[in-house]
Amino acid sequence: MRVMIINGPNLNLLGKREPEVYGHQSFEDYYCDLKSRHPGIHIDYFQSNAEGALIDKLHEVGFQYEGIILNAGALSHTSLALKDAIAAITSPVIEVHISNVYAREAYRHHSQLSEKCLGVLVGFGLFGYDLALHFCYISRAKAWASKLTRPPGTKNIF
Repeated sequence: MRVMIINGPNLNLLGKREPEVYGHQSFEDYYCDLKSRHPGIHIDYFQSNAEGALIDKLHEVGFQYEGIILNAGALSHTSLALKDAIAAITSPVIEVHISNVYAREAYRHHSQLSEKCLGVLVGFGLFGYDLALHFCYISRAKAWASKLTRPPGTKNIF
């Protein structure tokens, strides 16, 4: 299973920028920990502060990965181009926000991307990436299990 994590603007500053909101751990350290906790999943990571680079990455990987975990940062609230890029690809996208955007400024309460994403995880800190990854894994297991031939009278556990 292959999952791509794509982080947008300012997320390269995790651990330094507003630690009271985003925590003290850098994403690079978290990413190493995440990979070690999920050795059976191939996890790639990309970060850019440029909207066009995020769109290019979605186009590049959006037809070959089983899941994409996207934290577009503030672009989530404004970018119709990212929304269109998500709509154009076949890989399922899970939108993640580290902070609880609904407990912040009003302009952060709406995401342009959410309606094109499979789901949204908000306010769980960096653990939101773990939750999204777990969902990708369970979804794949569920799809695999649904293809199994079961003896008559038995039930699928999913």
